[in-house]
Amino acid sequence: MSKDTIVIREIRPEDNAQIEAVIRACFHEFKIPLEGTAYADDETPRMYESYQNANDVYYVIDDNGVVLGGGGIKPLKDFEAEVCEIQKMYFSPKIRGKGYGKLMFEKCMEAAKKMGYKRCYLESAPQLKAAIHIYESSGFKHLKGALGNTGHYSCGVWMIKEL
Repeated sequence: MSKDTIVIREIRPEDNAQIEAVIRACFHEFKIPLEGTAYADDETPRMYESYQNANDVYYVIDDNGVVLGGGGIKPLKDFEAEVCEIQKMYFSPKIRGKGYGKLMFEKCMEAAKKMGYKRCYLESAPQLKAAIHIYESSGFKHLKGALGNTGHYSCGVWMIKEL
């Protein structure tokens, strides 16, 4: 693995199994509940198909065909049209602490602005301290409860940011 071979690109159909494995592994590693989280989402095994609309996008971190992480933007379900959600941002331990999370996050924020969203919402788990730190330092503010209808009742951290 070297910086020269790593790219952030839009998801392709053949990435589904690899990104699903990365997402699921994080739940076990950080002891995050499996029910009421992205782990149980219908779209987790079919990420490519789940991000094919004009108002959503999902990116993966690719190292010579090996998917090491991902993150995406989608409209916040059952909420105002101008609010998007940053979703399914998970990374393999192989690339953590090297700045790729921040790069992925910035790419998603840029995409959200280009798509015309005014605010970005996210849900996280208290166990994901490094991620929450990135969100806070990027101007996300904590909320007292969930917005929209993500079905992620086991997430205990809700945040929002003006774009």
